[in-house]
Amino acid sequence: MRIRTAGVIAVCAVALVGTAACGSNDSKDKASDTPSAAAASGELVIWADDKRSEALKPFAEKFGAENGVTVKVQAISKDQQTTFLTASQQGSGPDVMVGAHDWIGNLVQNGAVDPVQLSDEQKNGIAANAIKAVTFNGQTYGVPYATENLGLIRNTELAPEAPATVEALVATGKKLKAEKKVSEILCLQVGQNGDAYHSYPFYSSAGGYLFGTTANGDYDAKDLGVGKPESVEAFKKLGALGEKGDGALKRSITPENSIATFTGKKCAYLVSGPWAVTDVKKANLKYDISPVPGFEGGKEATPFLGVQTFYVAAKGKNKALAQEFVTNYVTTPELAVALYNAEPRPPALTAALDQVKGSDADLQKWVDAGKNAVPLPAIPEMAAIWDPFGKAEAAVIGGADAEKTVTAAGKTISGSIK
Repeated sequence: MRIRTAGVIAVCAVALVGTAACGSNDSKDKASDTPSAAAASGELVIWADDKRSEALKPFAEKFGAENGVTVKVQAISKDQQTTFLTASQQGSGPDVMVGAHDWIGNLVQNGAVDPVQLSDEQKNGIAANAIKAVTFNGQTYGVPYATENLGLIRNTELAPEAPATVEALVATGKKLKAEKKVSEILCLQVGQNGDAYHSYPFYSSAGGYLFGTTANGDYDAKDLGVGKPESVEAFKKLGALGEKGDGALKRSITPENSIATFTGKKCAYLVSGPWAVTDVKKANLKYDISPVPGFEGGKEATPFLGVQTFYVAAKGKNKALAQEFVTNYVTTPELAVALYNAEPRPPALTAALDQVKGSDADLQKWVDAGKNAVPLPAIPEMAAIWDPFGKAEAAVIGGADAEKTVTAAGKTISGSIK
């Protein structure tokens, strides 16, 4: 998850209706690329992205042979959620969809997915926070297979010790900059439009929140934290780290250059996720991974937890076969390990994680960095957050007044939700 976007998916999700119309232009542009699910009773159609499609194919063939059916794995290269919703409403979607857990609220609201039937034993074999992430309105709507969260990647030649606080990180970064060993204190992507996902650990440590929670721990869309006094104080802290403060957060650090700036040894610290490690290794950097630090005297920094998930399509042609595949096949270590090999992220299946972490020292570090991670809100109202929050973040980092900026963002978000 390099950046959360607030484009066509966000518009669809906030509206909660009219998804087919929202995705219609995309459908026309990509008509030749969008597969159609066959109506044949003996066929299971699975949609996934390019990497996961290739990893799934041998297991799909095995499942098909064991069950006397044909299984087709088809790659959807981009706009997966929008493409799936549009195809679902047109009756041409798959039986199984592979995607992120934070789609759930929008998918359920649009009647696109069914709950999955996992036994207690199966649930106990999956990381508890991953199960929580795919639970919506008291029901389990997907089978998790991998997790992801932000951590602090540091160049150990420049910064041998993991900083215990944001202040310690900034102090070391300033020292390295003064010694002309780096040109930036911290690589955390901001850009001109901000990035709520990457700034959230600092925002939460400073006391800010996006949505409150109900008594059972579910996100409460009626309790919007953006615009509240807690968020104002949190944005003041972000501003103090910004361009007119310490200079640790800068709009010139973008989604496109944050990792490259780190691998180019221009900063000692990078806030990113497992997807950054491939580039870090290619650069032959000596590195380590630790939790994102919080502010001194503040709350613990809590990154978002993202969960990659298998969904059963509500309008699929073979729902019983889809349920069998996702509940009794996706939950096997062999498949989970294959998906890990395709893109190394911590498996949600405990047995698979135990199997692969011995050969990948980074895995346990990512798990540790995400021990206190909170599931990325999967409620549809979350789509209203990204753009106003991000733009407010970028403005405050650039020197805008925190209270006025965040209050205005809160009003924009509240208006969108209502």
